[in-house]
Amino acid sequence: MDDAKQILSELNGYYLEDLTVGMTAVYAKTITDTDIVMFAGISGDTNPVHLNQDYASATMFKSRIAHGMLSAGFISTVLGTKLPGPGAIYISQTLKFKAPVRVGDTVVARATITEIVPEKKRVTLKTVCTVGDTVVIDGDATVMVPVRAG
Repeated sequence: MDDAKQILSELNGYYLEDLTVGMTAVYAKTITDTDIVMFAGISGDTNPVHLNQDYASATMFKSRIAHGMLSAGFISTVLGTKLPGPGAIYISQTLKFKAPVRVGDTVVARATITEIVPEKKRVTLKTVCTVGDTVVIDGDATVMVPVRAG
């Protein structure tokens, strides 16, 4: 086995053949002020509802909120590092933002396999982010998953 194939073999997550409907993985992160400021800098989204308490206090949220896409990024973390994991390629994602996330909230991103399409090497997953018992993001993802060689 050449070096490149060995690295792929060692780093790869699940292969399509290893997956079953119902498999679930999670990632949890407590949101900090630094997370919000860094996400604003990286994304360029400097909407004052995320960065300016005086502005945010006059909105329906009454205080600063995290970027929705920051929390949605945790879904990518689950898919790319846990289930299916390294080697999976994002094809699509739907997102419904249901509630705000604030500094100090712990976001739990969960992905559960709902369908496997072997002929297309694709997997569909239910994706949900929660803070406590509150659903903050609801959606579905489709990923392409590697198969074992030969």
